[in-house]
Amino acid sequence: MTPTLVLALLAPAAVAVFAAIIWAIVGAAGGLVVLFVGWGAMLVHHLHNLDRLTRWAGGSLDSPVPEGTGSWRPAFSAMYRRVRMRVAYQRDLARTIARFQAAAEAIPDGMVVLDTANRIKWANVRACVHLGLDDRHDVGSPVTNIVRQPEFVRFLESGDLTEPIVIESQRAADVTLAVQIVPFGVEEKLLISRDITRMEAVARMRRDFIANVSHELKTPLTVIAGFLETLQELDLDEKQRGRFVQLMQEQATSMQRLVEDLLTLSALESEQNPLVDEKFAIVPLMLHLSSDAKSLSQGQHAVALDIGDAATVSGGRDELGSAFGNLVSNAIRYTPAGGTITLAWRVDDNGTGVFAVSDSGIGIAPEHLPRLTERFYRIDRSRSRATGGTGLGLAIVKHVLLRHQATLEIASEPGQGSTFAVRLPARRVQRAPLAPDAPAPVTSNEAPNGTTS
Repeated sequence: MTPTLVLALLAPAAVAVFAAIIWAIVGAAGGLVVLFVGWGAMLVHHLHNLDRLTRWAGGSLDSPVPEGTGSWRPAFSAMYRRVRMRVAYQRDLARTIARFQAAAEAIPDGMVVLDTANRIKWANVRACVHLGLDDRHDVGSPVTNIVRQPEFVRFLESGDLTEPIVIESQRAADVTLAVQIVPFGVEEKLLISRDITRMEAVARMRRDFIANVSHELKTPLTVIAGFLETLQELDLDEKQRGRFVQLMQEQATSMQRLVEDLLTLSALESEQNPLVDEKFAIVPLMLHLSSDAKSLSQGQHAVALDIGDAATVSGGRDELGSAFGNLVSNAIRYTPAGGTITLAWRVDDNGTGVFAVSDSGIGIAPEHLPRLTERFYRIDRSRSRATGGTGLGLAIVKHVLLRHQATLEIASEPGQGSTFAVRLPARRVQRAPLAPDAPAPVTSNEAPNGTTS
């Protein structure tokens, strides 16, 4: 027997005993009066507590449990403990849900909870950005009312959720999304959207790279194979044979340059090839670049050299020399005979070192400037092939400058020439002290005919 039941039986038992005593002393009438009054008082007490319990149960869920009296006190206390446990459980559950939502908001992927009818139950901020949802007004709406792209609608209707689909974002321009749906729970699904724009760009660049390499190698190989077939099948004189051999040699040299540039790019991108810093004087490098420019020009251009400040540069001399040399050779290739090529170096007031190559060549239209450093990007493929370039020179320049925390600035107008300027950070440049009897800065200008002006 529980203590509550014992307590509940004590009161009527006590009334009965007291009524029996009165019965014995006063008589039956007195005993019955005591019995009826006592049990009536207990009935009123029980009805009062039952009414309080009924009114509490039918009231607000947040209303406090009333305090019981007498034999009802343990029952009300037990209900109070139950309510307190439920409140604590709901509080813990709310905290868990809040942590889940906070974690979902921190995830870079979009997340949308859908019911069995594909209605939106909840969405994080990233999903709103990806899919154009409004988490305040779209809850309860079918997701296909907001994301109306046919491939997405077919994806949902097909029921095959094993593989994600790729769609374009409706909210953000030029953003590609991978959308996947994962069933969870009994009647819910989780829609996950992931921004794969960069991955798609890398995949596209890889496809373009393979296609370009294949194309660049296919052309000279076709030429060489054709000449070899001709040499095998026809009886040629020595002059024709020598001409064919020369053409095959040129095509082989072109392929060799392409392979060398590809290996250079691979080495620049490799994590196993850290930059080895060394300090070197910029003036000898500028003189060497000027000499190479005149040799490459073969007297067809006026090559000017302008060294404003002697300085010591910290970095990879061979890498920077290769990058600067690529800019110089490009300027010569795309400048018609009789034009001017200017190589300049200076140190700005803020200590930044600036190497610039200016030409009076054909110039570049503005829409091409952002893509010039892409591999194999050519404004005019036929003209580029005629100049003998591999299409990788500016890509090599970009990676060399990235390794040196330097930037490339391009200014050009069609028909007015171009200027390619490399800005080395001040921490890599140390201006050479100028002695009192130091000579003036180096400035030279060689005309196309070989005379110096």
